Amino acid sequence: MKWHHVEENWPAFFDAILDRWPDADEAELEDIDGDQRAFVRYIAELTEQEPAEAAQEIRDWLVGELPSDVVMDPRHDDHSIQLSGKFLPEGEDEFDDDARYGDDSKD
Repeated sequence: MKWHHVEENWPAFFDAILDRWPDADEAELEDIDGDQRAFVRYIAELTEQEPAEAAQEIRDWLVGELPSDVVMDPRHDDHSIQLSGKFLPEGEDEFDDDARYGDDSKD
């Protein structure tokens, strides 16, 4: 994942941060509000490391998966739907009704 995912969805990452750094404080995370430099400084203090070491630890953590709260965000769904358009035949819209696939309920 990239830092902009973290910054845009900061509260959704609290559980993942607390899993990785159990001594982190949720109130202090709220104050950081997605600021990458502040987060690096915070993790450096928390783990008693140099900022460069903390930054590397955070980069390693960023290799992980996005939290489900972020993945389930409707903005990501719309983006995924748009990307699926490259697999559709010409002239078909990725946002069209998909009833022919049996996915839509018949009310």
